[in-house]
Amino acid sequence: MVENQMNQIVGNAVHHTDLYLKDYERSIVSLMTNRKVLEFIESPISRKEYDYYSYWTQIREISADPLFIRNPKLACIYLIGDKQNAIYYYNDVDANSFNLDDIQKQRDYLLENTSADGQLSILNHSILAGQQNQMLTLVRRIRGLSSRDLNGLLAIEMRSSDLSALWKGVDLGKYGYLFILDDKGQYVYHPDASKVGAEVPVAFELKLKQAGTNSFVDSSEGDDRMYLGRKSDYSGWQLVVSMPLHELRKPVTNIRSTTLVVGFFTLVLAILLAYRFGKSITKPIQLLKSGMRETEKGNWAPIPLPPHRDEIVELMMRYNVMVNRLSEAVDRVILVELNNTEIQLERQKAEFQSLQLQINPHFMYNTLETIVCYATIQESEEISEIVEALAYMLRYSVQTNIEEITVANELKHVLHYMIILRHRIGREFEIDVAMKPEFLLFTMVRLTLQPLIENVFQHAFPEGVEDFHFIRIDGGVDDGIFWVSVQDNGSGISETELAELQQKLSANRLADGEMDKAGKKGGIGVLNVHRRIQMVYGEKYGLQIESIPEKGTKMTMLMPASPNTQLQIRK
Repeated sequence: MVENQMNQIVGNAVHHTDLYLKDYERSIVSLMTNRKVLEFIESPISRKEYDYYSYWTQIREISADPLFIRNPKLACIYLIGDKQNAIYYYNDVDANSFNLDDIQKQRDYLLENTSADGQLSILNHSILAGQQNQMLTLVRRIRGLSSRDLNGLLAIEMRSSDLSALWKGVDLGKYGYLFILDDKGQYVYHPDASKVGAEVPVAFELKLKQAGTNSFVDSSEGDDRMYLGRKSDYSGWQLVVSMPLHELRKPVTNIRSTTLVVGFFTLVLAILLAYRFGKSITKPIQLLKSGMRETEKGNWAPIPLPPHRDEIVELMMRYNVMVNRLSEAVDRVILVELNNTEIQLERQKAEFQSLQLQINPHFMYNTLETIVCYATIQESEEISEIVEALAYMLRYSVQTNIEEITVANELKHVLHYMIILRHRIGREFEIDVAMKPEFLLFTMVRLTLQPLIENVFQHAFPEGVEDFHFIRIDGGVDDGIFWVSVQDNGSGISETELAELQQKLSANRLADGEMDKAGKKGGIGVLNVHRRIQMVYGEKYGLQIESIPEKGTKMTMLMPASPNTQLQIRK
């Protein structure tokens, strides 16, 4: 089991390490596509100082600096041509300067340790002073702009210690660790930094090679440890996982001892319990079990008691008492629920009917006064028009047996209200209905649209109706919610009054005509519209109000989207 776990760990480590190195290889490829890099490889060593500076600046701006930004772990980038022309870039490290002999030695070393066909090579090497065995160099041979031969070297250096960040999440226990060997048998990475760059013992390297993908035990590091290695086909590195044997065997030993002790005592206890309670418990328990099954079916019947008395019989007696009490309690609960349901239905019916009958008396009084004035002064068609509109509104209002109505009917009710209002205010006023025709047969709560229109004339236009005033009715469906809005550009509602109104809406209670600041009984239309919608459709629906002082108010009724083509528009 441990070997399988180590296989998974080292396999994942190899995979992530290869991805990590391939990312840096792509960085080298991006440099190889820079035309200035290719031109610099073929430039002569006798070039002018300005030409060198031009190449250095353009390569840095186009390729080097972006690479350092994308890969902050890079330490340096450098190019070396076959004509001893070299260029270096550094990232947060002390810059080194090299003479021609230094450049030639670097070129000879890299040519000796790189592939002649231009494949990427990974070396435990650095050109930076004091950084030996602390850097990894990724290098490959490249060709110039016009040459067919691989006559240049492109290399980047990264800190080998950064590899440890790839394996921080690997759990190898307190004493386990992972290290990397290159193809020459040298440590590329090891938790003990003093070993980086050193060669592994020959005996250990032989065991590692013979084991292949299997584990083996070695004591070259002072204690017996299990090792398992995996070689990367991409980098040629060997990633090795190491764990001490005593730590691996400790859980097995603990489990074995615990299992034997617990098993022995469990066996003894099971025999004693089976012998003690076998005869005296089986039959009463079966009887009690049968009674419980009957109870689950709804048969609240007590079970017969045996002649003897013990703990099980006492339990059966308690069970019988419980069954009797539960039976009585269930009967009482059913009766109470029936009574509560009837009371609740009656209360809601009364609330709904009382809401429908709450028509603003001021409107009716003012309308009747208008009719009287017209009748006194002259006989005219206006009186007939007002009376007909008023008669329609009264008939529409007292239809207590209808809760839902089509939008078209509500708009027709508003139309008759506007006919009466036109004579009251003495001027024409058109309401903009922006609703699409397909929403006219959607259903909504009856007598909810006209109170909102009336509220606008009472509160939004306190100084009277002007030419610039407008009222817009709109509607639509969003996420299964049918909404109808009434928007005006009147005086709006102050923040304090809006907060109070929102609080009253959230209380989900009917309005009872509270006194306003002027000592007059306030309107109940807006609050009752909100509550009526909730009583028909549920608490999640109702009225939403948005307002900006001196700019206007928007009131939106939210209802379930339910188009009903069976409802006919009532005249």
